Amino acid sequence: MPDNYALFRTMLLIRRFEERLLAEFSTGKLVGTTHAYIGQEANAAGIFSVTDPGDVVFSNHRCHGHFLAYGASSPEGSDPYRLAAELMGKATGLVGGRGGSQHIHWRNFYSNGIQGGILPVATGMALAEKVNKTGKIALTFLGDGTLGEGALYESLNIASLWRLPILFVVENNHYAQTTPIELAVAGTITGRFSAFGITTLERDSTDVLEVQAAALEAVGSVRRNGRPVGLILHTYRFSAHSKGDDVRDPAEIARAREKDPLLIHAPRLTDAERARAESEVAAAIADAFARAEADPLPNLKDER
Repeated sequence: MPDNYALFRTMLLIRRFEERLLAEFSTGKLVGTTHAYIGQEANAAGIFSVTDPGDVVFSNHRCHGHFLAYGASSPEGSDPYRLAAELMGKATGLVGGRGGSQHIHWRNFYSNGIQGGILPVATGMALAEKVNKTGKIALTFLGDGTLGEGALYESLNIASLWRLPILFVVENNHYAQTTPIELAVAGTITGRFSAFGITTLERDSTDVLEVQAAALEAVGSVRRNGRPVGLILHTYRFSAHSKGDDVRDPAEIARAREKDPLLIHAPRLTDAERARAESEVAAAIADAFARAEADPLPNLKDER
């Protein structure tokens, strides 16, 4: 598994990429919308530190952090450049500049912005891995806002009945856009999984090592038993749902920032290691956005 430095660098890469992305929106260089992952970095870094490169991943509208952590755990390394190019609508982007912020693909990583719509697809991917006896598993990410979608429960039912190797990761950041979970979700999240006979692990932590340990247990269970598992992570996003629609109490956000995953993990590194990570990430982000800005737009006439 990655060491403390690698985990910190992955989280820092996500944080700095998202901060740069939000800043770039005012310049008019980006296309479409975006949903920043700031504050939730420990989830992505912890989970993808224990997965295999061949596992199939289906992310949602808040996918940049998942993608960057997925890339960081692959032999080819993370690719912020092609993600930046995609967000600028450039031909060199992950899907040729046509997917934008929410609809990207690289290797075995997929994302889609349709709430709940990704879950039957991810479940089908898990079925394919089982039928083909690859030994790989599927992972899919959802938030508390997706708990009201019927497609989730159809997917849980099929995954349980057919004993499919899939990990359902619930990132409960307590708000579905602007609706607090108390006004949208009755009962418990774990109860939704147990109703279908699916085992769950639950953590209320922004410590990447605690998330990593939970992910290791959850991923290992799916891989060993070939059965679905729910991993419920209680977290908090520091940024608005999208770019500016934030009605939360500033004091609430300030309290959440006291549990910043980067601040929790940083003391495990030396001053020199933290400085090295900042330098490497700053260079990678600057290079990614500079190269992407210079790239051409797609030539749609050539594709008719």
